Amino acid sequence: MRLAVVDIGDSHVGDLAGTRLAGDALLCEDGLISWVGSGSDVDLDACDQVLDVGGATVLPGFIDSHVHVTFGDYTPRQKTVGFLESYLHGGMTRAISASEVHVPGRPTDPSGVKALAIAAERSFRHYRPGGVTVHAGSVVLEPGLTAEDFAELNREGVWLAKGGFGAFTAPRDYAPVVRAAQDNHITVMVHTGGGSIPGSLEVMDADALLEIRPDVLGHVNGGPTSLSEEGAEALVVDGGTMALQLVQAGNLRSAVHIGEVALAHGCPERLLIASDTPTGTGVIPLALLRSMAELVSLGPFTPELAVAAVTGSVGAIYDLPAGVLAPGRPADLVVVDAPQGSQADDWRGALRRGDLPAVAAAVTEGQVRFTRSRNTPPPKSTVRLSRGVPMPLPS
Repeated sequence: MRLAVVDIGDSHVGDLAGTRLAGDALLCEDGLISWVGSGSDVDLDACDQVLDVGGATVLPGFIDSHVHVTFGDYTPRQKTVGFLESYLHGGMTRAISASEVHVPGRPTDPSGVKALAIAAERSFRHYRPGGVTVHAGSVVLEPGLTAEDFAELNREGVWLAKGGFGAFTAPRDYAPVVRAAQDNHITVMVHTGGGSIPGSLEVMDADALLEIRPDVLGHVNGGPTSLSEEGAEALVVDGGTMALQLVQAGNLRSAVHIGEVALAHGCPERLLIASDTPTGTGVIPLALLRSMAELVSLGPFTPELAVAAVTGSVGAIYDLPAGVLAPGRPADLVVVDAPQGSQADDWRGALRRGDLPAVAAAVTEGQVRFTRSRNTPPPKSTVRLSRGVPMPLPS
């Protein structure tokens, strides 16, 4: 499958600087971006699909680093089928599991949580709901897990872990288990703030988190209850390289404050935007776009930083090749524009006004999945497939 994306207007490769593509066209082959350059150099007759974006903007596909997947494209928390495919229509082309904690009857013993993580990783290894890549199999940290357990998990392909739902009696008890996981090449996210489900710790405060030192401070703006302003500031100033994950299902006031402190402290690369859904807050297909618009229009984010926080910065923190538009990188991208009816002229202006940009098309694994989002208004630009047809994957 060879795809050409042509007549690209604005663009953003996924870095913090908001660098634009070196050209107005790109080619995708075998699931990867193979070339970037001038559209006049593209042999359209040699392409299976040609996506003419009509001067609209091309961005890397969004990566949601806090998604509560279970098995399949289904959430038992909200009894909703097809939520991942619906999130694709909000620009999310890749999801990272925040643990399969919502699986009914979830096991809590070491053997059980290991088996659940391995099963989830295997289930999504080749399953692409709507074309979305899901990095599943995040082991829930429980008492009794050892370095040998994490070594086994790593050999089996599990590289994610989540702390905060286990049966530990005190937050600091997580520290040695988190360190054992990290020593075995597992990226650890830990719950931040007040407890979100019955049976979990009442609060994971800043002092404990600074001792635990996970790789990612999950929903650092609250999930849904936030820390004090002083606690949040301590996590920014004293948190080293720990990622600051701001979520739609959290506290907006806290997210704005953390963003301001992080930028003042000079660490924009630590800022991530995620959804923390599906949860009791619901299924929110436009969660990433909503948080981007809120943090740009009401907070300290620039449009360029908001994009990086759902693309390149996520890829860098999770050591993924995705999130960047460049040859050799995964051919996951979205076409966005100002939505019809907006007073803005482009996606940047839309975010500044608090309007959600229109998602005009999505490409995953080098294949066009749709040319009109079912969840956003249509774009002001005309985006069309001039060759080929959309190719959604079977469910």
